[in-house]
Amino acid sequence: MAGSDRAYARDVSSSTTPASGTTSPASTPVSSGGGAPAASGPRQAGNLSTLLQFIAMGLVWGASFLFMKVALDGVSFGQVAWSRTLLGALALGAIVLVMRPRVTAADGTPGPVLPRERIVWLHFLVVSLTTCVIPYLCFAWAEQYVSSSLASIYNATTPIMTALMATLVFRVERLGLGRWAGVGVGILGVVVVIGPWQYSALTGSLAGQLACLVATLCYGFTFGYQRRFLSQRPIAPATFAFLSIGVSAVVMLALTPWLALEPVELDLPVVASLLALGVLGTGLAYIWNINVLRKWGPTATSTVTYVTPLVGVALGFILLGERFSWHEPIGALLVLLGILLAQGRLRMPRRRARA
Repeated sequence: MAGSDRAYARDVSSSTTPASGTTSPASTPVSSGGGAPAASGPRQAGNLSTLLQFIAMGLVWGASFLFMKVALDGVSFGQVAWSRTLLGALALGAIVLVMRPRVTAADGTPGPVLPRERIVWLHFLVVSLTTCVIPYLCFAWAEQYVSSSLASIYNATTPIMTALMATLVFRVERLGLGRWAGVGVGILGVVVVIGPWQYSALTGSLAGQLACLVATLCYGFTFGYQRRFLSQRPIAPATFAFLSIGVSAVVMLALTPWLALEPVELDLPVVASLLALGVLGTGLAYIWNINVLRKWGPTATSTVTYVTPLVGVALGFILLGERFSWHEPIGALLVLLGILLAQGRLRMPRRRARA
């Protein structure tokens, strides 16, 4: 048994690489590389299923900011983060319990459902803090002071934060001049969205916007950390998602006296929003993200970054009557341009060589 454990403790090559621009920190698990390729079936049905999962993922993650805003009408920001994490862990735990996913070793031996190495669990403890605990608390707290639309715009800065973390902190990526220009344009967009000329002191709105940036900075840290320490380990995708959220739920349970023991005013919209945040946004959407990643690859999957703020802004405008100041959509467009440049989807014009 000891020899078998060591066989699964080594790093393995991954058939997919982490998507720098994906908004979900659970988008970096490796796929099960030990099995044979799936038999060719009806490709159109498979492509349609992947497309539907991508659309559902963008809709659910984009709507999460609306759900948080509605849930805050009946519960505290700590209870929002606490509830969605526990509900997401229960949903993903049920999936892992039924599927029992395993990664097969090179000799054909199936590995354990859950990792057995202590260092892996310590890595997931770090990931849990930056995947869920801190960003969920930051976003829920921020939406007491900023609109759901504005929070969804700030969430779109995740690829910019990821590029900074992956390059400067973890050194798992190298950016060319054009991509550094994208990072700069994205940061300029953030400054325009904040509109520092409006504030002579730290207000609730400014603090809320800064809290959103702390959340996306955590997401960027998560992507770099997972790529550095976890993405090459033989952990099945569903298990990877469950561990990221499940360990977060354990941390949240430890924080229950400080987060969850406040009076609540529950009605149907509040309960429905919490269930949607937990079961869909923190549970099933993580599985959808992994399925799309395995079918389309990281570049195509990361385009969900562009869908979620559009959904968040549209829902905030239509359902909550939220409005923008002139500088916010301009800053959002600069952030989008920065993302396109930072991810290499747009390239800086090259100078023509002189004859």
